[in-house]
Amino acid sequence: MENPISPPQRQEHFALGMWAAVAAVLSFTVMNVFAKYLSENHSVIEISFYRNVVASIPFLVAIFLFGRREILVIQSKPGGVIGRAVLGVVSLALTFSAFSLMPMAETTVLLFTASLFIPVLGVLFLKEHVGPYRWLAVFVGFAGVGIMVNPTGVVNLLGVAAALSAAFLQAFMSILLRHLGGHERPETVTFYFFVVGAVLTGLALPFVANAPTWEEVPLLLGVGISGAVAQWLYATALKNIPAAVVAVVNFSSIIWAMAFGWLIWNDWPLPIVFVGAAVIIGANVLIVWRENRARSA
Repeated sequence: MENPISPPQRQEHFALGMWAAVAAVLSFTVMNVFAKYLSENHSVIEISFYRNVVASIPFLVAIFLFGRREILVIQSKPGGVIGRAVLGVVSLALTFSAFSLMPMAETTVLLFTASLFIPVLGVLFLKEHVGPYRWLAVFVGFAGVGIMVNPTGVVNLLGVAAALSAAFLQAFMSILLRHLGGHERPETVTFYFFVVGAVLTGLALPFVANAPTWEEVPLLLGVGISGAVAQWLYATALKNIPAAVVAVVNFSSIIWAMAFGWLIWNDWPLPIVFVGAAVIIGANVLIVWRENRARSA
């Protein structure tokens, strides 16, 4: 039987996927830049509220104007969907906290440790088999964290704790998604993440809100818009290129983070940070390579 997708079409799909992946990485970085800048005058809870409210608007439009009411339906595992949403709310707040406490580049690298937590959690909760190469990658990756958190004390330890906690929760959410498997629609899981996030942060808003200036309103909206665009681009990338390729492209976020950090805050990583980043990224690449080999075996 002839392949319905011709080589030129496959090339077009790959090109689209690559552009979408690169744009998604840039959009996520822009979201974090907005959040870091706003955190000078606003609570991360308040920033998270605007991010969730604005990002939920496209889903509400799809549901109520285009009749996509199936997005509202949790098919079989409401506890898993709501639980993932709550974890996502906490993880997002911790992520924004880490960016508020540390430079862009250092925070971005520490968030890469989410991939290092996944094999450990997979063994504990899903009884997955993890081979020696992936265990080696986990240990090497966390050694990279130790290199970055150096004895000179230039790294904010509270920021490190926030970044590693956010990465751990991101990994836990990935494990929870595997547990949900094909039982729930991805758009349903994402929609309830935004809704639960808006409700929980909204309840705290009266205690932490600081009235934004007119100059800050576009930035608060920008947090939500850039986050929503990033997730749409990320989904587009995954439809057109392998997840392993998307994962590798994601490491380019360190370049954007360094550029924005230098241009806006005049931050440039110390040499020791480059060493730790190289070790952590190398460990991530090893994990991606081994997982890709395992899937294709």
